[in-house]
Amino acid sequence: MMQSSPLTFRRVVIWVGRLVLGGIITYAGLAKLIFPNTHLWPWFVLKFSVVMNLASFATQVESYNLLSSQASSLVAHTLPFAEIALGLLLLMGWRLRIWASLVTALMLGFLFAVTRAYLLHMDINCGCFGTPERLTGWTVIRDSALALLALCMTVFTFIEARQPHPWTAPEKVAT
Repeated sequence: MMQSSPLTFRRVVIWVGRLVLGGIITYAGLAKLIFPNTHLWPWFVLKFSVVMNLASFATQVESYNLLSSQASSLVAHTLPFAEIALGLLLLMGWRLRIWASLVTALMLGFLFAVTRAYLLHMDINCGCFGTPERLTGWTVIRDSALALLALCMTVFTFIEARQPHPWTAPEKVAT
C-alpha cells in the first residue's frame, strides 16, 4: 500500500510560501493594473483605465532613482503582468524550483530598492499594491519577511527535489 508523503517542516514552509507569496504577488500585479491611483484627478476617469494606472506606476518606479525614465516605463509596463504570471505559476506548483527562484530574485530586488530608498530618506510612494502607500520602516520589514520566506521556500524546494518521493521509492522487502 502506498504511504502518503510525510509532513515535514520543509514541506510546510514550501506550501505556506507558495500560498502566501503566490497570492500576494498575484494580488500586487492585479492591483497595479486595476486599482485606480486616487492622487490623479478626475478619479472617475481613471477608475478602469489600465493605461493611466500603468503610467502612474511608471512615475512611482522612476521616483526610486534607480532607472532611467525609459527603463522605468518598461519595468512599469511589464512588471504587473510578470507578477500575475509568476504568482499563478507559484500557486500551481508546476516546475516549482524555477518559479520559486524567480520569485526570490524578484523579492530580493524589491527589498533592495525599498531599503535603499528608506535609508536615503526618500519621501516616495512604495508602489507595491497599486494605490499610493508611503514608504516606511514597516514596508522594509514586510518586504524583508516576504524575501526571507521566498528564500527559505526556494532552498527547501531544491532540498526536497533531491529527496526521493515516498511514492516512487522502492519498497523494502521483508526477509
